[in-house]
Amino acid sequence: MHQSKWVFTSVAVATVCSAALFIATSAGAANEDQALLDRAKALFKPLPDSAALENTALTPERVALGKALFYETRVSSDGRQACVSCHNPAYHGGDSLPLSMGIYGKVLPRNAPTVFNTALLVAQHYGGNRASVEEQAVKALTSPVAYGNASYEQAEKKLVVLGYQPWFDKAFPGEAKALSAENWGKAIGAFERTLLTPAPFDRFLKGDGQALSAQAKQGLKTFMDTGCAGCHNGVTVGGQSFQKFGIIQDYWLVTGSTEKEAFKGYDKGRFQDTKNEADAFMFKVPQLRNVAMTPPYFHDGSAATLPQAVRIMAQLQLGKQLSDTQVSDIVSFLESLTGAVPADFSKAPSLPVASH
Repeated sequence: MHQSKWVFTSVAVATVCSAALFIATSAGAANEDQALLDRAKALFKPLPDSAALENTALTPERVALGKALFYETRVSSDGRQACVSCHNPAYHGGDSLPLSMGIYGKVLPRNAPTVFNTALLVAQHYGGNRASVEEQAVKALTSPVAYGNASYEQAEKKLVVLGYQPWFDKAFPGEAKALSAENWGKAIGAFERTLLTPAPFDRFLKGDGQALSAQAKQGLKTFMDTGCAGCHNGVTVGGQSFQKFGIIQDYWLVTGSTEKEAFKGYDKGRFQDTKNEADAFMFKVPQLRNVAMTPPYFHDGSAATLPQAVRIMAQLQLGKQLSDTQVSDIVSFLESLTGAVPADFSKAPSLPVASH
């Protein structure tokens, strides 16, 4: 009887101790999660509900026109090029090519980044020579590699022939000249401003501790501890500043990049536009949202895989050699930045019928 009582008491004590240990462990994990969340919230922000410009409503008519123009190939000089050619829903808003293709099969000098969330970036293009998605869309009309029109007037005449006048009239009511290159840019910009891709990381930032796996949380910690968040921060986890690519050594020594005829050597980033030596090798920091879905990487597509890109960035920018575990953890975190392809983006629109 005494032995049974002792056994029962021992079991009870062990159970209580196990429960206490579980509670303590759970409390410790919760505290660690909260500390991680607090650190993350100081560096990152969830995606907003809208990327609309101040005092500019994203009206259904304007967005619908913008989507049609985004898919419209007939305005280009070869009749085959459109925004969607380089920003395809099948590739998460990119095109999967190291260097994108322009009109008449011309190879573009740089890789096409995803169009998702791009309206939230500090500027457009790797060199930041377009202030907004609207400006980028307008100037693409006369770009010799994008649409190849001789003038904005030529592009506008094509749009009239293609039957777009009523569409522009509805999207820009009351304007004396509704169909214009400027409004082409505003319409495409309106559509692109709807292409936001909230991801598990956004839920984590809003307090859902279960939104990230244990490995992704460790990856987030490693990402911050290593120094990656010094440049890749903010609402788009990058894309908000310009930095030199190749702080520790010349980037091409590590990336395997080749000299390009278009740049008369290695691509020097903002310098190609400004001709200011202070801008040499300065590039817009890429946003990392959806990065797991948009290989290859860097301005010239020289890194084929995400683990390779992570290693290169740590070496070139921070002078650090990451272990396999660190790389794997960071990649797991980066995968939590993947959002769904916007449903409306995936369905090609009906386009007007051209008059003859």
